[in-house]
Amino acid sequence: MRLTDISLRTLAAPAKGQKLYYDDGLPSFGCRVSQGGTRSFFVQCGPNRQFITIGKYPVISLADARAEAKRLLAEKTLGKHRPRSIPFDEAKATFLAACKEKNRPRTVYDYTRLLDRHFKFGRMQLSDISAHDINKKIDRIAAPAERRYATVIIKSFFRWAYQKSYIDHQPHERLITQQANTRSRILSEDELRAVWTAAGHCGRFGVIVKCLILTGQRRGEIAALSVEYIKGDLCTLPATLTKNARDHTFPIGRITESLLCELLASSPPSSMVFAARSTPVKPFNGWSKAKKTLDALSQVNGWTLHDLRRTFATRLAELGIAPHIIERLLNHVSGQISGVAAIYNRFQYVSEMREAIVKWEVHLSRLLADNKTADRAA
Repeated sequence: MRLTDISLRTLAAPAKGQKLYYDDGLPSFGCRVSQGGTRSFFVQCGPNRQFITIGKYPVISLADARAEAKRLLAEKTLGKHRPRSIPFDEAKATFLAACKEKNRPRTVYDYTRLLDRHFKFGRMQLSDISAHDINKKIDRIAAPAERRYATVIIKSFFRWAYQKSYIDHQPHERLITQQANTRSRILSEDELRAVWTAAGHCGRFGVIVKCLILTGQRRGEIAALSVEYIKGDLCTLPATLTKNARDHTFPIGRITESLLCELLASSPPSSMVFAARSTPVKPFNGWSKAKKTLDALSQVNGWTLHDLRRTFATRLAELGIAPHIIERLLNHVSGQISGVAAIYNRFQYVSEMREAIVKWEVHLSRLLADNKTADRAA
């Protein structure tokens, strides 16, 4: 058929997938109509009849699209290179496969989750995706931290696509990654008591929260805790799990042991202590809903689970624990002992860390006991 502005408006959309309409006036040039009615100009070039998307109608006029098609056909004749655009889902699968070869499993998991959840471009060609399209997806993400991380990941994805010559422009260059606000939230003793008490009514999530309060570890590290990581009163997190990619051994106190005792006894040696309900091979993942329940029960608002880590460090300092011991407990790379000294200092300060945990649990026990005494008095 001869494509005209009138015929373009009347092209029928398929019930599913896409339908191609070729222009009789220019071989290999045509319009692709999607199930939703989107119209995109294309041209097929080269011996393999490679599809090249020119742009959407009416953003690009028919006359401009036909002129661009002629230019592209001429370039192919002259042997000039043109990026080989592919559908987003196909590129995403290739990108994640490459990530698995060089990144930690947790990183690949986060990349997969955020790309699948927030960037559903499906079979849309990479060359058709604009910075505006990406920003629309990002603007729909409510949580600032997730929005910031998603922006970083999609920029990484399109940078990779550009390096692989799947696109000849870089839409991610126009994306602005918002800087994270430095948090300083430390829970007061009353808030810590309220959170601890409420956590007792939140099932497995509540146990995770209590372990965060007691150990100061990151939520992802506790959620992915495996039975085999715990030997006696020591827990060793493997490098594949920790944020700084190095093994981390820390002591657990009697309260933590009592919390985990039943879970450890009922779990196979290599299984996760806090496995997801949907599958036993993945860690707990119902954070958002469980946190809302905890906030409602505790009546403590405006805080995150990571604030428990900051509270842990601050309260230990108030108890007189040396800074370098706190750094060891938190598994911080920087701090009092770093650089070459950290490499050659093989002394793990296990005894000092044990003493710190004992002091913290004693302090926490008194804090909770004071609350029970106050309740009885009331």
